[in-house]
Amino acid sequence: MSQSSSIVTVDIHGQPYAIRSSLDAAYVAELAAYVDQKMRRAMEESPAGDTLRIAVLAAINIADECFRVRAEAQAHQDSLATRAEALERVLDLALQTAEPRAMAR
Repeated sequence: MSQSSSIVTVDIHGQPYAIRSSLDAAYVAELAAYVDQKMRRAMEESPAGDTLRIAVLAAINIADECFRVRAEAQAHQDSLATRAEALERVLDLALQTAEPRAMAR
């Protein structure tokens, strides 16, 4: 089932962009505002940079955030997997201990 797309006009770094998307218009506007914010911060760090340079710096900052969140999520997932394996071993031991008792009755 495909969703229909619509055009959302947003402003990023003083430029209007018409974005065709099947995403919710408010969400697209929120994404654009986030990119605009990142570009403004990059401009503060590199005031002499042209728009392309500012966009690249903003993209690198956004990619860094994305990679850090992915790494944190992976570490959390690995921790949960390790804990689940430990619980499985404890449960296996408990069941092995309970089995001979049940057979003795």
